[in-house]
Amino acid sequence: MKKVYLNPADMPTKWYNILSELPDMAPPISPATGKPVTPQEMTAIFPEPILEQEMSPQAWFDIPEKVLDILSLWRPTPLIRAERLEQALGTPCKIYYKYEGTSPAGSHKTNTAVPQAYFNKICGINRIATETGAGQWGSALSFASQIFDMQLRVYMVKVSYFQKPYRKSFMNMFGAEVIPSPSTMTNAGREALAKDPNSNGSLGLAISEAVEEAASRKDTNYALGSVLNHVILHQTLIGLEAQKQMELGGDYPDMVFASCGGGSNFGGIAAPFVKDKIDGKKVECIAVEPISCPTLTKGKYAFDYGDVAKLTPILKMYTLGHDFMPPAIHAGGLRYHGDSPIVSNLMNKGLIGARSVGQLDIFKYGTLFAKTEGIVPAPESAHAIAATALEALKCKETGEKKSLLFCLSGHGFFDMASYDQYLEGKLEDYAYPEEAIEESLKNLPQVDM
Repeated sequence: MKKVYLNPADMPTKWYNILSELPDMAPPISPATGKPVTPQEMTAIFPEPILEQEMSPQAWFDIPEKVLDILSLWRPTPLIRAERLEQALGTPCKIYYKYEGTSPAGSHKTNTAVPQAYFNKICGINRIATETGAGQWGSALSFASQIFDMQLRVYMVKVSYFQKPYRKSFMNMFGAEVIPSPSTMTNAGREALAKDPNSNGSLGLAISEAVEEAASRKDTNYALGSVLNHVILHQTLIGLEAQKQMELGGDYPDMVFASCGGGSNFGGIAAPFVKDKIDGKKVECIAVEPISCPTLTKGKYAFDYGDVAKLTPILKMYTLGHDFMPPAIHAGGLRYHGDSPIVSNLMNKGLIGARSVGQLDIFKYGTLFAKTEGIVPAPESAHAIAATALEALKCKETGEKKSLLFCLSGHGFFDMASYDQYLEGKLEDYAYPEEAIEESLKNLPQVDM
């Protein structure tokens, strides 16, 4: 097969909840009480339907008709065999990719932005505060907020705010207000600037600012584009569609790759295949992260805060420490100190694996993919491309013939400044120092569970 499209009528009408297979998931802990968070505590920033999806162990959730109607603007997304990439690599492997860059915002993030905006709207909320790293999540939520006539304020990690100005322009076009984080608008931001006036910011810090604002205003809720259970739930459309498409094409993946920062696009494509693995099928799911933010490959599986200011619930996850301040790499969406509790649980059980790749390989194989397949990938997505290509080259040496599937989570048309840096030889690999990770991990909260 070259391309496999599903008819709109074949788009999944239910989200799959991998929590149904994880009865031992540790509950989120309240930073105020030190006990499991109650739904009442979370209603200050989330609507009730989202909380039900976050906490419920039921296996399937119906997708509301209004949400399906909007998602059908670009879904189902195509699954494509990368034959020209295979030829360029000289590999015996078959390489497939699920392309999520066809959404209005250009990435997979719209899959959860639309339902999150919808559930807030039907619960009477007309204003949302959020954060964004590279800008994909902010772009997606600005589109969804405009669809439902809602106000949106986005705290964008400062280094990305200046690295990716057209992401800000996109958000502004759809009516969102975009603030570089750390800012002077919140206690968390002011405290960070007092410590370091030149701070590049981090996702953990931007989350602190958005949560602080949402918690302090009755007219405002918070929305998160990754990490939490309901986000993984919404993203399972990717994997559910991919399963159908691989079957229609007469193949099944030996390995599934996706980039992983907070875990949304990895969890989205991997969760249905992990269920296959649990049920006895032979498949490996590999989360791919930068060597400069090696959460799964070098982090600790422990309870930690989801943000710098310690405002969010304490989650059991792989973490580099909540005060970890990442370097200014160009894959801004992967600069988070922790990982999804779901992804972390699967990793701890050995149901998934993880690999880290350097910035030079990311842009090398991202550029090769653009030349062979005609799509410029986002730097985040290029992590999955790099890991897939390296596996394909390994098979070239061993003679193994594998079917490799990866999630191309978004296009990189707003990231050309990053490619300029690469093409001009101005980028270098940066492996985060072991001693710095050890220092950051000293400040984990003590949880008696």
